[in-house]
Amino acid sequence: MMRHGEVHNPDGILYGRLPGFRLSDSGRAQANKVADTLADHDVTAVFASPLQRAQETATPIAGARGLTIVTNDELIEADNVFEGLKVSVGDGALSKPRHWPKMRDPFTPSWGEPYIQLAHRMLAAANKARDAARGHEAVCVSHQLPVYTLRRFLEGQRLWHDPRRRQCSLASLTSLIYEGDALVDIIYSEPAGASDPLATGA
Repeated sequence: MMRHGEVHNPDGILYGRLPGFRLSDSGRAQANKVADTLADHDVTAVFASPLQRAQETATPIAGARGLTIVTNDELIEADNVFEGLKVSVGDGALSKPRHWPKMRDPFTPSWGEPYIQLAHRMLAAANKARDAARGHEAVCVSHQLPVYTLRRFLEGQRLWHDPRRRQCSLASLTSLIYEGDALVDIIYSEPAGASDPLATGA
């Protein structure tokens, strides 16, 4: 499970599922770095969220192997009612009283797709990738919250969490290791380097 690279987002909004958000120059470099890192891996299938930033991140990985990217809607970003708004501390949507009712329940959460629903669709995507590349490796390019929620679900942790503590940097890899159908390990790595989990729009 790979998070996409850095996105060109000069207005600093939470873009969520909005169309037209491409990788920045740094994001393309991150995608290429991961593709280089995976050069000697036995990757036989590449899946990606339908969103542009995920497709662009997957392109150098698939291209190096002559593979076609398989678009899987289960890998898409989590739905969020603050999509299209700035959510930075102090001057964003969260400081406006009219938005406070949307934050009444941080455990489900009330502002977006339920964590458990997110975990289940990401697990379905992981299972499809495992089956498609059985005996080999698959790469699934998704987004920070979906990838991190899947990891917490598989590790038996509660799904609600502090976003400041997410371990899911830009272009990071959260590798699920299987023996047959059994998940035996989860390995996290940052081949393109670390990034701030709270970077707006990342």
